[in-house]
Amino acid sequence: MKTSAEGLALIQKFEGCELESYRCSADVPTIGFGHTRGVKDGDTCTQEEANQLLADDLEEFEGYVAKLVDIDLTQNEFDAMVAWTFNLGPTNLKSSTLLQKLNEDDRADVPHQMKRWNKAGGIVLNGLVRRREAEALLFQGEPWENV
Repeated sequence: MKTSAEGLALIQKFEGCELESYRCSADVPTIGFGHTRGVKDGDTCTQEEANQLLADDLEEFEGYVAKLVDIDLTQNEFDAMVAWTFNLGPTNLKSSTLLQKLNEDDRADVPHQMKRWNKAGGIVLNGLVRRREAEALLFQGEPWENV
């Protein structure tokens, strides 16, 4: 599967796009739409480069979801899982109760499991609360845009 326009819109909304590198809430150098690999303080990129970095990153994270999730997903479920994994990384997905519940086909518990991941540095962040709510709504096929 590939991320749909809906999944892309969620990621873009919550990542935002910065053409100059910055430190994210986890203090990692970041640029574009949440791209971190190889980024150094002081780096810059064009909008076109940011778009390409996101496309490349999405392909990578789609692969993690495809590899780790054992059940068939709807497009909304796949998009939400890619968005979640894009933000938190494949290591967190692999070790999460969220993945365990999903692979047990306990879809009803997945939104709750998604929302548990709302901290950076041990502190609950409003932006992560909102993002997890949006991902949970998308997973359920519900409108998320006003979160």
